[in-house]
Amino acid sequence: MPQINFVEPHYSDILNALQKKFPEARCELVFHTPFELLIATILSAQCTDERVNIVTSSLFREANTPEDIIALGQIELENKIRSLGLFHNKAKNIIAACRVLVEDFEGQVPEELELLRQLPGVGRKTANVVVSNAFGIPAIAVDTHVFRVAHRLGIAHGKTPEMVEEELMEIFARESWSLVHHLLIFLGRRVCLARKPHCEECPVASDCKTFQAERV
Repeated sequence: MPQINFVEPHYSDILNALQKKFPEARCELVFHTPFELLIATILSAQCTDERVNIVTSSLFREANTPEDIIALGQIELENKIRSLGLFHNKAKNIIAACRVLVEDFEGQVPEELELLRQLPGVGRKTANVVVSNAFGIPAIAVDTHVFRVAHRLGIAHGKTPEMVEEELMEIFARESWSLVHHLLIFLGRRVCLARKPHCEECPVASDCKTFQAERV
């Protein structure tokens, strides 16, 4: 288990408690290559990782390179990902991204964050997920779970995902960013749910600003 450094002991207590609660915290998208992770992450928008994994297990058996996806064509790709929702825009962006990878990057997914963000359909969150999990580069991808949990705990107050990302990067040491990302996601998916959080099961309820305020 990696050693975590913090600006303040308070944050150390929170992350230590989360590590004990979720020692298995990791990326839950199934992938074997950076390209598979890139596609799976694009598909995960407004969809559960579990559902994405069902779809990609079939898709990647037939097409798991940019060239393969381009050969499928948009209509066939749409048919394969239709159950995920937003399938038309996702297929359009994936095909376009694959063309850029083939034409500009010799079919390889770039490691640089800014190069990844030049790909169609790839925003900052998706790029952070890829560099962190495919290339081992520290990053904090702020999705809806991380955004919600960080605000409820009171460790971030930014109004945008980018602002929350900056706050979290200031709080935690760089080598801990990826772990922080996974721990906050696990808390958000399993305990700190959007509509009905299970505060009685939360390992950091005593440090949670929202929970303490509601008790008062």
